[in-house]
Amino acid sequence: MRCFGHIKQIKALNNKPHLSLYWKCQLIGWSLAALYWGYTGFIGGGFNWWFGIIQFVTDVTLYILLTHLYRNFSLRHRWQNLNLNQTVKRLIPAVLVMGIAYTLVTVIKVYVLKIWVIPGFEQPLSSFLKISGVAIFVAGIRLMSIWLLAYHMYQYAQREIRINKENARLAIISRDAQLNNLSAQLNPHFLFNSLNNIKSLVIDEPKSARRAIDLLSDLLRNALYQNNGKLSTIKNEMELVKDYLELERLRIEDRLQQGIHVDDALTGIAIPQFSIQTLVENAIKHGIAQQKDGGTIHIDIVAKNGFVQITVENPGTLDTERLTTGIGLKNLQERLQLQYQGNAKFMIAQQPNGMVLATILIPLS
Repeated sequence: MRCFGHIKQIKALNNKPHLSLYWKCQLIGWSLAALYWGYTGFIGGGFNWWFGIIQFVTDVTLYILLTHLYRNFSLRHRWQNLNLNQTVKRLIPAVLVMGIAYTLVTVIKVYVLKIWVIPGFEQPLSSFLKISGVAIFVAGIRLMSIWLLAYHMYQYAQREIRINKENARLAIISRDAQLNNLSAQLNPHFLFNSLNNIKSLVIDEPKSARRAIDLLSDLLRNALYQNNGKLSTIKNEMELVKDYLELERLRIEDRLQQGIHVDDALTGIAIPQFSIQTLVENAIKHGIAQQKDGGTIHIDIVAKNGFVQITVENPGTLDTERLTTGIGLKNLQERLQLQYQGNAKFMIAQQPNGMVLATILIPLS
């Protein structure tokens, strides 16, 4: 029991709330600035401790609030995702606006505090602004330039780190896709059947046998050598898919039929390699090959609502358990997520007519 008590205490300590790096920097940075201003007032003579303490608290509070509002505005408009040139273009007007905001906040704050703390203070606000406004504005521009540069350089560094991590992860996942694709094409059952079919064609149909050997070698060559790990054009992907379908037809013969429609205007669009073939392999292995009479696989690639819509439809029953454990489709989903930063979609669903429909949506932009 005592051991469990210690474990609970450790968990409680681990779950204890802590300040993020952003808030630590905000508190430390503005506290140091306020202490410096207080020190300059102290060595200047006639220092009022009560006024100095109030100045310190209000300085830290108001300037953290001001810069935090800017941070929220920046995050809401996704400035953290901009490249360096885009960020610099926004920094110049941002520094000016923040400098003006700093001036207004500081002038009003100091004027109100003087009225509250200093007996007999009756200087008009306009006169106070005329005397102190320029100096406060210059100080504000300097301070806000430092804060904004520090904040956006940190955000830019985080963006570069995030992009590098995503690219590394994408490269690993794409390499896995290549290995999975090669593994599927070198699957002993698939390879045995293909070679067996080729052997039966050698004597009676030597032309078909040569064609089958060419198809098999092209598939293996694509898997081994023609993969940069990321993108390929729809034209290249469909050539690979057609070779794969032709070779599979040698194995299951007339049980496999196909219907292909590709918008010619989209053939140059880049998409993740083996993405269409993954859907086609899945449709044949878990759909058509399981049907006694086989069936037709329909492949459609069209532009729709700002997306390239790739659909593969086949007869069969969707196995939801396989969706959660299958490597190929999960791999495809992750690649789409990383490559298009969440803007691409993958869906697979059972249709009421006994068909299974798999859909990939890739943004045209």
